[in-house]
Amino acid sequence: MTIYTTTLQAKEDVASGTMAFHFRRPDGFDFKAGQAIDLVLSPKSGSPVEASERHTFSIVSAPFQDELVIATRMRDSSFKRALAALQIGAQAAIEGPFGSLVLHNDPARAAVFIAGGIGITPFVSILRQATADRLPRQIVLLYSNRRPEDSAFLAELARLHTTNPNFRLVATMTQVSGSRQRWDGKTGVITEALLKSTVGDLPRPVFYVVGPPGMVQAMRETLIRVGFDEDDVRSEEFYGY
Repeated sequence: MTIYTTTLQAKEDVASGTMAFHFRRPDGFDFKAGQAIDLVLSPKSGSPVEASERHTFSIVSAPFQDELVIATRMRDSSFKRALAALQIGAQAAIEGPFGSLVLHNDPARAAVFIAGGIGITPFVSILRQATADRLPRQIVLLYSNRRPEDSAFLAELARLHTTNPNFRLVATMTQVSGSRQRWDGKTGVITEALLKSTVGDLPRPVFYVVGPPGMVQAMRETLIRVGFDEDDVRSEEFYGY
């Protein structure tokens, strides 16, 4: 797999405790919406990269955009501390792209995205690209967070909900009572009833589930219990985010 050199161009807060990092897109770096990269900090030339210097991230930016963006919860780990301390203009390396969590080919089949927390990142890339390409495919996103202020890219997703006629956002908060922001939307975890009401009569939906391992496993079990084919459920677990 090819290793590219890049530089940090910007960084920003995108939710409480969550930051996005904007890197220069290297020449010749092509990827599909939904894929991921390994980000390597302070690589040593001519020597193997230590595991502690490397972390896998889904790409938030879409293939049509001229930058590479990742977003992550800023946990207290050595890698995250090094990432937070990275100065604008600093060099890093990326390896990739890789991953198969990409949109299925049949436009007649709907896509249902289920995201928990920072598991939203690959779906942002896919939705940006689908909107830019005006894909004639029904897409529904179920997005679960504790509070609105914890919900990365929520405002952008709400805008896409209004501008893309083929996209529908269903956001729910599990701890809204502790929020500093007003929330008039759905509350509670993603239940079997919410899944059924959201999917409705969508044509032969394919499900994509991304988030913490416990959430991913619970959603897979719920979808199968509801009666959906396991072959139509694709998932990716985010560890240590």
